Amino acid sequence: MTRPRPAEPAETTARRGLPGMRWAVLGTNIGVLVLNYGDRAALGVAAPLIMAEFGFSQTTMGLIMSAFALTYAPACFLGGALSDRYGPRRVMAGAVIWWSLWTAATAVCFNVLTFVVQRLMFGLGEGPQGAVTARTMANWFPKREYATAVGLSFAANPLGAAIGTPVVTALLVWSGHTWQMPFLVLGGVGVLVAAAWYAVLRDRPEQHPLITDTEIRHITSGALARPPETDEAPPVRHYVRQPAVLANAFAFFGFSWVLFMFLSWYPVFLTEEHGIDLENLAWAGALPWIAGAIGTALGGIMSDRIARRTQAPFAVRRWSAVVCLGAGALLCLPVAAVGGTFSAVALLAAALLLLYLSNAQFFALVEDCVHPARLGAVTGFVHFCANLAAIVAPAATGFLVDRLDSWPAAFGLAGGLALVGALALAVVRRPQPTTA
Repeated sequence: MTRPRPAEPAETTARRGLPGMRWAVLGTNIGVLVLNYGDRAALGVAAPLIMAEFGFSQTTMGLIMSAFALTYAPACFLGGALSDRYGPRRVMAGAVIWWSLWTAATAVCFNVLTFVVQRLMFGLGEGPQGAVTARTMANWFPKREYATAVGLSFAANPLGAAIGTPVVTALLVWSGHTWQMPFLVLGGVGVLVAAAWYAVLRDRPEQHPLITDTEIRHITSGALARPPETDEAPPVRHYVRQPAVLANAFAFFGFSWVLFMFLSWYPVFLTEEHGIDLENLAWAGALPWIAGAIGTALGGIMSDRIARRTQAPFAVRRWSAVVCLGAGALLCLPVAAVGGTFSAVALLAAALLLLYLSNAQFFALVEDCVHPARLGAVTGFVHFCANLAAIVAPAATGFLVDRLDSWPAAFGLAGGLALVGALALAVVRRPQPTTA
C-alpha cells in the first residue's frame, strides 16, 4: 500500500501570483520543442548541398542521419528517468544547451566521420525532450487537461520543422548557399532558449513563486485531477512488461518510422522526384508539417473533451490512436506514385494530419497506465522504443532509393509498419491498477 507524502505546511497568507502560470509553462515548453525540431530538420534541408560538396551518396547520407538516433533513442529513457529523480527544470535546460552546442558544431564537419560524431552527440542532447515534456505536463496539469497540454506541446515538433524548413532555406539563400550558416545561427538561439526555460520553470506548481492558490487547487482537485505522488511505487520493470505499454510503444514505433523518413528525406524526395529548387522548397517542405502541428494540437484537445464526458480516458486515447494512425498510414502508401508536385504535397499533408492526431495519445496512454512517480521513466522507455525507428528508417530509406531506385518501396514500408502498429494497439486492454 502506498503512503501519501506528508502535506506541505499551510501558507500563512494567500499566494498573490499571476493567473494561468501553467499556460506560461506550456508556452515555454513549446518554444523548446520548436527549437528541437527546427534544429533536427536543418540537416535534411541542407542535405542536397552537403551531398554535393562531399560527394555523399543517398546511402552514406542515410547512415549519417541514422547515427543521430543511436544516442537519441537511449537518451529518451535516460532523460525520463533523470526527470523523475532530479526534476524537469534542470534536465531540460542541460539538454538544450548540449544539443545547441552540437548543432553549431555541424558547421566544422568535413567528412563522414565528423558528421557521424556530430550526429551522435546531437542526438544525446535531443533525446530527453519527449519524456521531460511529459513529466512537466503531468506535474503542471490535471489529468483532465493532460492530453491537451501534451498535444499543444508536441504540436511544436512539426511546427518546428515547418518553421525550420523556410528559416534554414532563407539562411542558405541569404548566405549564398553556405550550408554552415543555419547551424551556427540555430546553435546560438538554443543557448538563449535554455536560459528562458530555466528562468520560467519550476519542477512543480507548488514551488513557483508566481502561482496562485486558485490555480494550485485547479490542478490538484476536482474530477480527473493530478494524481497524488507517493513515496512508493512499482518498479519501472513492472510497467515495461505490460502488454498495453508494449503495444503502445510498437504503435509509436510505426508512427516514428514515417516521421523520421520524412524528416530526413522529404526535401531530397521533392528535389529529385519533382524538381523543386531551393527557393520553392520552403512552401512545399513546410506545408505537411503545418498540417502535423494542427493534428497534434487537435488530437490532444479532442481526446480530453471526450475523456471528460465518458470518464474513460484509456479507451478514448487508445481508439483515437488506432483510427488516426491507421488512416494516416493508408494515405502514405500512394504519396510516391502521384505525378504532380501539388498532389504529392497535398496527399502527404493529409497523411501527416491524420498521423499526428494520434501523437498526443501515445504519451497520454502512458500517463493513464503508470504510477505518477514512474511517469518520466516509463514514458522515456516508450519513447526509446519508438525512436528505434529513427536508427533504421533514414538508412533503410536511403538504401531503397539508392539501390532499388524506388521511392514507392520506401513509402510503402513506412505506411505498412504504421498500420501494423495501429492493429497491435487495437487488441490490448488497460492494465489493472497496482500498488507497491
